Amino acid sequence: MILTLDRIQDQEIQAPGGMIRSPAVSRLILKDFRSYPALRVETDARPVVLTGANGVGKTNLLEAVSLLAPGRGLRRAKTTDLDRRGAGPWSIAARVAFDGLTSDIGTGRTGSTGHGSERRVVRIDGQPAPNQAALGDLVAVLWLTPSMDRLFQEGSSDRRRFLDRLVLANDSSHVGRVSSYSKAISERGRLLRAGRTDPAWLDALETRAAASAVAIAAARRQTVKALSEVLDTDPGPFPRPTLALDGTVETWLSELSALDAEQKLAERLKACRAKDAETGTTAVGPHRSDLVVHDARSGIPAGEGSTGQQKALLISICLAEARRRAGLGQKLPILLLDEVAAHLDATRRNDLFDELVSLGTQAWLTGTDASVFQPFGQRAQHFTVNSSELQPYDVN
Repeated sequence: MILTLDRIQDQEIQAPGGMIRSPAVSRLILKDFRSYPALRVETDARPVVLTGANGVGKTNLLEAVSLLAPGRGLRRAKTTDLDRRGAGPWSIAARVAFDGLTSDIGTGRTGSTGHGSERRVVRIDGQPAPNQAALGDLVAVLWLTPSMDRLFQEGSSDRRRFLDRLVLANDSSHVGRVSSYSKAISERGRLLRAGRTDPAWLDALETRAAASAVAIAAARRQTVKALSEVLDTDPGPFPRPTLALDGTVETWLSELSALDAEQKLAERLKACRAKDAETGTTAVGPHRSDLVVHDARSGIPAGEGSTGQQKALLISICLAEARRRAGLGQKLPILLLDEVAAHLDATRRNDLFDELVSLGTQAWLTGTDASVFQPFGQRAQHFTVNSSELQPYDVN
């Protein structure tokens, strides 16, 4: 799965906070992935612009890049659903350059066509990785997709997922916390629904769930605080959002120590056993928390703004995370911006392009109209996508 590739040098870019080197995908190789029977593309640290008609494979490329980070990628697809129709198993090989060094990443589905194995394997520099979290030590990936245009208007689950992706960009162990909590809560729910109420067993599950839950809530609080500080001091060219967390455990952490919060949550879970058994849900925990966003200038909730305003606030949050990391001299996230120009006027589009270049983060952007990306000029690399094939072109 890992290919032997020639070493390359990454690109130094001047960004806020001094000279940094931005992690960048320098080579991407796909096999039987989504619509791509095979693809090999080489890029540098500049933004990557992918233009073409709808349905030609642009988003599939962004999804492949998103799978270089821990998790199920920007579509949250099952491992078996990533196989090209009638083919497979899929595989992705990539070279990521950072700070004068390169790392080879390989990931894909085990098993042969038709076997339906859900197992996803990861290899780093030719060696099996212990788990997906190891990818987070190499690269952070954030994305915005058209399905997120209504993020502030729909249910809280997608906002939690967006927040957890921001947390994961800073702390690769966060995926383990979320997985441990989900497993403990799921097992507890299964036992309660089955009427199996062994106190010792449930106590152990609730203690484990409480420890993971408090760690999740603490990491979310820290991320929101750090982003809020950046947005207050360096809001950037986009509308400034204010961020807050609405959650029981998060509120406890503003008043209690982590150990006291763990104990309180374990006690609350124990007290709610009968109710949770009846409803088939878990009444309290970080799975019910919400990210609350307002427009700082007007004070209105983000969900009440226009689609363009909501998208601008989302972009502002992602750029704030990049600025935060740049200011600390940390690795910048790779940004995947699918159809990002939709609902943005020309001024905001140009502001976005300028900000991406100034930050020095590698961004992958898609769109149907190549002229929209003309202001990038040679500051970006441009590709036309057609029938799952890429053709580079120059912008005059």
